[in-house]
Amino acid sequence: MNTAAPGIIIFFLAMNLLSFFAMLSDKTRSRTNGAARIPEGALFFLAAFFGGPGIYAGMFVFRHKTRKWYFLLGVPLFILENLALLYLINDFNDF
Repeated sequence: MNTAAPGIIIFFLAMNLLSFFAMLSDKTRSRTNGAARIPEGALFFLAAFFGGPGIYAGMFVFRHKTRKWYFLLGVPLFILENLALLYLINDFNDF
């Protein structure tokens, strides 16, 4: 385990907690008429920026955005993309 691993783990956990609570916040706001919502683009940004598992968990825990095909397909693709990026970063650090 390299010296950056604890920082990466803390960052990953923080991003996923933020993403999970963003889904909760948007679900709560969706029930209130006229409330300012979190844009779908912002939720996708969080998923792309290592918050995919938090978004995906929030989708099913809060039953939010589960009817949107682009969330059902896009968020798992972002998770795979993040895993590939982490693999490449780890592979690059081995040199």
